[in-house]
Amino acid sequence: MARPICVYIDCEAAQHNLRRVREMAPGCYLMAVVKANAYGHGIERLANCFSEADAFAVASVEEAIALRNLGVQHPIVLLEGVFHAHELEAVKALGLQMVVHCHEQVAMLRNIGDASCFEVWLKVDTGMHRLGFSPEEAVAVWHSLAEMACIVQPPGLMTHFASADMVDSPANKKQQALFDQVVAALPSPVRCSLANSAAIVHFPASHGDWIRPGVMLYGVSPSAVSTEALGLKPVMTMVTRVISVKTVNAGESVGYGGIWTADRDSRIAIIAIGYGDGYPRHVPSGTPVLINGMQAPIVGRVSMDMICVDVSALSPVDVGDPVVLWGKGLPIALLAEAANTISYELLCGVTKRVPGVLASVPDSWFHKPQQRRVM
Repeated sequence: MARPICVYIDCEAAQHNLRRVREMAPGCYLMAVVKANAYGHGIERLANCFSEADAFAVASVEEAIALRNLGVQHPIVLLEGVFHAHELEAVKALGLQMVVHCHEQVAMLRNIGDASCFEVWLKVDTGMHRLGFSPEEAVAVWHSLAEMACIVQPPGLMTHFASADMVDSPANKKQQALFDQVVAALPSPVRCSLANSAAIVHFPASHGDWIRPGVMLYGVSPSAVSTEALGLKPVMTMVTRVISVKTVNAGESVGYGGIWTADRDSRIAIIAIGYGDGYPRHVPSGTPVLINGMQAPIVGRVSMDMICVDVSALSPVDVGDPVVLWGKGLPIALLAEAANTISYELLCGVTKRVPGVLASVPDSWFHKPQQRRVM
C-alpha cells in the first residue's frame, strides 16, 4: 500500500479566495500569480480553479507553455521577462506579455525591428532594488519602448513593494510616491500594476489598474492579519496517518540525537511525514499537529520520513488515526513561525513524492475513525 500522506487541493476554496480578493479591490483587473507551480499547489490543478482571473502571471516561458498546454487562453505575463533573445519567438507565438526590467531586454526588442506585436510592462525599481529601472531613467526607457515598431501598445508600468506586509514602514509611501512621479511624467492613461497580496490588503491607494495577488489566492495571509480575518480559506491541506504508537518511559529520549527526553512515562505516536516530503526538519519540539482533530506536540527531531508526537494528553490514539499537518484546522502560518520561515517556502517545498488530490479535505480527517483502520 502507498504511504498515507497526501495534500488535498480545494478548488472551491481557491475560487472563494479569488472572489474575496476582488471584493478588496473593486474595479481592478486581477492578475493571478501562479509561478513556482502555483505556489506548490500544482499549476495543472489550479489553472481551471482561477479561470475567473483576468490574466495569469508566471516567472518563465516554460511556466507559460504549461498554462497554454492546459488550454488557458487568458493573457499571461512573464514577470521577469525573457532571459534570452530566442525566447521572443515563443512570446510571440503564445501571445504572452512580458516585463522589461533591464537594458539588455530593451536591446533584444530593438533588434527585432518589425511589427511583432509584443505587449510589455516596464518595471520601475521604486525601492525593492531587485529588478527594474530607476525612476530617473524609467520615463526615457518607456518612451523608447513606445516608439518601437514591435510594441503593440504603450507599455504598462509595474513596480513591487518591498515591505507591504509591514504596514507602518515608511518605505511603502516612498515607493508609491516615486511610482506616481513616473506616471505623472508620462502621457495618460498608463496601465499600472503595483499591488501584491499585502498591498491589496493594506494599501488601497496602490491598487491601480491591475492587482497581482499571489499567496492570498491560496488562502494564506500575506501579513500579520489572520487568514480568518481576511475571509480567506486554505487551499492546501496536508494529511497523513499514525503508523505506530509506543510507550516511552520517563528519562528515555526520542529520535535522532536524543534532543527530547520524556519527563514522565509518555505515549508517542509515529507519523508518516518528514523532510523528504517537505516538512521542515528544524521545527522544535512543541510544534503542533492535529490527530483526530486535536492538537498534540511534536517531540524530538524530524526525520526524513517520520515525526514523533506526544499523545499522552489525548484519548487513546491508534495506528491509522488521521493527522493534519497544515491547512484546514491548522493554519500553515503556525508551522512557518515554528520553523522560523514563511508559509510561501513551506507550500513551495512540498516534494514530488507527496500525491495531490483535487478535492476538499473530507471531515473524516478531523475525527477518530469509528473502526480501527487497517494499514
